[in-house]
Amino acid sequence: MAFNLKKVLRALVFSTSQPLSVKDLQAAFTRYHEQAAMPVVDAEETGVPEVTPEGSAPSEALKAAAAAMGQSADAESEAVNPLALLESDPELYQDVPSLVPGSQIRETMAELQAEIRAADLGLELIEGKTGYQLVTEGRFARWIRVLRNEPPPVKLSQSALETLSVIAYRQPVTRTEIEHIRGVSAEAGVNKLLERELIYIVGRADLPGRPLQFGTTDKFLEFVGVRSLDELPASDVLSNRQIDDWLQKTTNAKPPSDEEMGLPLELGEGSSPSPTLEPVTLEHGHAAAPSIQVSDTDAADAGGANTSPSP
Repeated sequence: MAFNLKKVLRALVFSTSQPLSVKDLQAAFTRYHEQAAMPVVDAEETGVPEVTPEGSAPSEALKAAAAAMGQSADAESEAVNPLALLESDPELYQDVPSLVPGSQIRETMAELQAEIRAADLGLELIEGKTGYQLVTEGRFARWIRVLRNEPPPVKLSQSALETLSVIAYRQPVTRTEIEHIRGVSAEAGVNKLLERELIYIVGRADLPGRPLQFGTTDKFLEFVGVRSLDELPASDVLSNRQIDDWLQKTTNAKPPSDEEMGLPLELGEGSSPSPTLEPVTLEHGHAAAPSIQVSDTDAADAGGANTSPSP
């Protein structure tokens, strides 16, 4: 019977609550062969007597185990290897490969993920940044909080989510850049994300004032369910190139001119944006009060009212 890699990986995943990376699993196979190559040393040769927890001599315990497994009970005529008594399952301990390719481990883990999901045990096998880990399904989260007497998690506001999105796609990013992109203050959102340990201070930007730069943490990857930032969905809106162009335009933006605002221009600035308007002239006399010349169109609009100034 051939070596069953899936059974071994399943047992290793169930044996620990810590993530297991591909390198960890490959190292386990290497250590297995190193230990198998070590010679079995007899206690009589070392001069150190061994006693089982029950107080009986090892030979007696081995005889009992050998008899139960149908092997010879004569310890003097036949050397009994304790590992051989326990490692008699060919699916687990025979023809063990010395090196299992990473691709094969990932394929087997994918099969285990599908089997565990189909079994509907309330568990799922996930692959995080640090490796594979067996966890409880998210739909049982409320029961887990009840068991641990924990309060429900605080949800992020829409403002905090937008700030987190900018940091995730733009990092490392300063608070000023976040505020330029969102158009509002980002102080409250940044503080909340720091408190939730979703972002951290990466360093300082090489800009005047040396402002702080922010980036996402490994907890953020767990929060969104990805192994690395490369797995984030592509975003044309938050791409670095488009943000750079937009920030460049907004940072160096000039105030709108009178012509762009539709206001009359001063002398020498060009033609008026509203050519239908007649120029207004003022005449100043020495003794008489100033008079205003009004166009015929304005006079007609005024209903033929007398526009001459009163004496």
